[in-house]
Amino acid sequence: QVHLVESGGGLVQAGGSLRLSCIASGGTFNTYTLGWFRQAPGKEREFVAAISWTGGSTFYSDSVKGRFTISRDNGKNALYLDMNSLKPEDTAVYYCVADSDRYRWSRIYTEYDYWGQGTHVTVSS
Repeated sequence: QVHLVESGGGLVQAGGSLRLSCIASGGTFNTYTLGWFRQAPGKEREFVAAISWTGGSTFYSDSVKGRFTISRDNGKNALYLDMNSLKPEDTAVYYCVADSDRYRWSRIYTEYDYWGQGTHVTVSS
């Protein structure tokens, strides 16, 4: 069983930056595909980014490509999301996710085995 805990959310002005972190405990973290999803009020859960178990491949939604960077540090059991040029439409609860299938890089949230509790990001205009 993997336990994921996110941190780093908060209130930021449009154009600003935030770094989200996710620390994992339990399981074999360094063999999992990891990712970030988000859910804005009244909206469906949305894929943001994913990273392969080696960290060598990354995937982004079109809405964040070029502004967000996903990275991982397997030695620290950590996942990060660096968010730059934030927009009000980035306001959401951001969730860290893990998929025990290291060869799958999915944009579908039901294919991830483990979820964190979420961290709130609010971008003011």
